[in-house]
Amino acid sequence: MNRTDRLYALVEELRAVSPRPRSARWLAGRFEVSTRTIERDITALQGAGVPIWAEPGRTGGYVVDRARTLPPVNLTPNEAVAMAVALHRLDGAPFAPAAAAALRKLVAVMPPADAAEAHRLAGRVHLMGGGPATPVPAAVADAVAARRVLRLRYADRDGAASARDVEPLAYLGNRTHWYLVAWCRLRDGVRCFRTDRIVSVRPLAEPVTRELRPDDLDIPAGRVRPLSLV
Repeated sequence: MNRTDRLYALVEELRAVSPRPRSARWLAGRFEVSTRTIERDITALQGAGVPIWAEPGRTGGYVVDRARTLPPVNLTPNEAVAMAVALHRLDGAPFAPAAAAALRKLVAVMPPADAAEAHRLAGRVHLMGGGPATPVPAAVADAVAARRVLRLRYADRDGAASARDVEPLAYLGNRTHWYLVAWCRLRDGVRCFRTDRIVSVRPLAEPVTRELRPDDLDIPAGRVRPLSLV
């Protein structure tokens, strides 16, 4: 662990047990460094304005003011997937590896249930080539995450609109467009709806229980891949 990471971890360790103290010897054992190193780190943190003080006595040690320090940043599952989609647009950019590493760190500190839900939701986003440019309507995004049936008015390539109830299963994205992959009750099968052709959308109370099967997407396997959080 480098010094920057250790300084961050020191603050979080002290926050976790505050208002109880941690001794320099205990912290040295925890981070596998000398007590002198811990003392220098604490001095550096105090100099940077972190509210840490020492409590004297046999049971004393260092204490941080929990109310005046920020907790770790925890993402919701939707936020984690949103970041992964945004980072997909960075493929080939100079900071793409660093951005991917940052996302992995954030996902690693998510509560286990939220991390599992984020991976489940990410598995419903499928990408082709670079990141799509067209936006997804908010109601469509919410329905895929919430697993609710949608009532759509959808315009085909000629502009003719039709009404239909669909069961959202996944997203499909290519360089220019997002598609909603859904079971269409009108056509009795899986269809892809280009999101910029969705004229209107209304979420229904009915839950979606159907799952997308690998062979439901009639696309060669080498051209499509699920979004990854790692």
